[in-house]
Amino acid sequence: MPDEPTDRTPKPKPTPRKPHTGEVLHLTRAASVQFLRPIFVRVIRVLDWPTYDGWLWIDGYELAANSDAVARRSLFVMPAGLIWPDPPAPAARHRPTTRTPVKRGSVRVG
Repeated sequence: MPDEPTDRTPKPKPTPRKPHTGEVLHLTRAASVQFLRPIFVRVIRVLDWPTYDGWLWIDGYELAANSDAVARRSLFVMPAGLIWPDPPAPAARHRPTTRTPVKRGSVRVG
């Protein structure tokens, strides 16, 4: 019967999701050969620049090990290779602010 699917029937490929503003991505060689050394990036936006089919440009901040932004970058990546790491634990997400008391005293001029 021609209506029944066979093993040779092509199956649709899942469409990789696009990153959204504020998401953190782990970029490895699966995303692009430029990531010989994997990096973490916080997405600013997905750019609408022309690309090859199946690729996209993202604008983001490269993150240091402590999650501080160290460089702004525009990156050419393959969405199928993007990795969304698990979000950090709430305690690790917010660092406490350390404040040093200010000494008050008189200032002498002159």
